[in-house]
Parts: sequence; structure tokens; C-alpha cells
Amino acid sequence: MMNASPAPRPADRRITGVLLAGGQGSRMGGIDKGLVELGGRPMAAHALERLAPQVDELIINANQNLEAWRAFGHPVFGDDIGGFAGPLAGLHAALMRAQHPLVATAPCDSPFLPADLVERLAAALHAADAQLAVAKTFDQPHPVFCLCRRDLAAHLGAFLAGGGRKIDRWYGTLKVVEVAFDDEEAAFRNINTRDELAAAAQDLPGGGA
Repeated sequence: MMNASPAPRPADRRITGVLLAGGQGSRMGGIDKGLVELGGRPMAAHALERLAPQVDELIINANQNLEAWRAFGHPVFGDDIGGFAGPLAGLHAALMRAQHPLVATAPCDSPFLPADLVERLAAALHAADAQLAVAKTFDQPHPVFCLCRRDLAAHLGAFLAGGGRKIDRWYGTLKVVEVAFDDEEAAFRNINTRDELAAAAQDLPGGGA
């Protein structure tokens, strides 16, 4: 069961959550993946429901269908770099707009994301005095599930301005701590195709009914 609200955090440890929904959805036929229905609701609604209780502020990165995204009731913003430049562009835009010193990210196509994602990333980030904490299951890192410091905005902006787009390459320039979620591997499943969407519906309470 989800907690009703996060435990109070001191100001220097407060967290802005950002739902990354800025892609083109090419593997879903070019439609906005987060707006595709799963169990009678937009897929993003499931992700937002899980992420919201874990953070102090929630914002959405989207580059199309902005009115539909605004209907979720959170601030919506696009990439500052054109051309659907990938999740790093969304993260950079979030770092520029976040009200809090830490920023947690999750993608709109992961409706089962862990309810303790942010808590575990934050514990590891502070313990290691790292710049960025990233989730990992066994040998598989999940770079779009991360917690990083807002003051990386200028560093990431320079990386993007230089043509950088690969998320793992940027991570390689930082002090990063990987956080094991081997006990929650299924929670990181993302939905890219219609077949995966149908399978995910069966895993909802009531089988998506």
C-alpha cells in the first residue's frame, strides 16, 4: 500500500519528481505512449500515481499533446533542445525548472515503478555523497530511473550543447552510485508495444478490468 505522503524532508533534501514523456512513441506506432490507455486510464496515470507520493513536487516533460498532459494537474514543459533529443534533454529541462535541490526521474511507460524508488535512491545518493544515483537490477542499469542534484544543470547543458545525447556517456562524467533493486526487477518493466500493453493489463489488479 502506498504512503499518503512522503516523510517531511529538510529543505536541502527536498525532491522534484519529473515524469519523462518527451519521446515520440515510435515503437507504439508514433503515438504518445503515456496517453495510451492501460486498464481504462492513461498509462502515465499509473506512473504518476506511484511517483507522486515519493516526491515534494511533480512536473511532466512532454513535447506533444500538451493539453492532454496538463489535464493530469501538474506543470508541463517541453525540451529546451528541439528534435526529440532524448531523455537527457528532458532531464536538463527539468533541472532548469525544478524548485527543489534534488530531481528524481521516471518514464511515462513504466506503470509499475517501485513505491520505494526515490527513498532508496536518496539513501544511496547521500550515503555516497554522489552526484547521481541510478537504479539497477542485477546487471541491468535503468538510467531513466535516477535521482540527481539540480546543480548539474549547467554541466548537462554543456554536454548537450556539445552534441552529447547518450545518457550512459554523461553518467560516466559524474560521481554515480548504482542502487540495487534486484528484489523489484518486474517493477522496471516498460511498455513499448501493443503486445506489452496487453500483457501489462493482465498484471493490474483485477486483470485490467
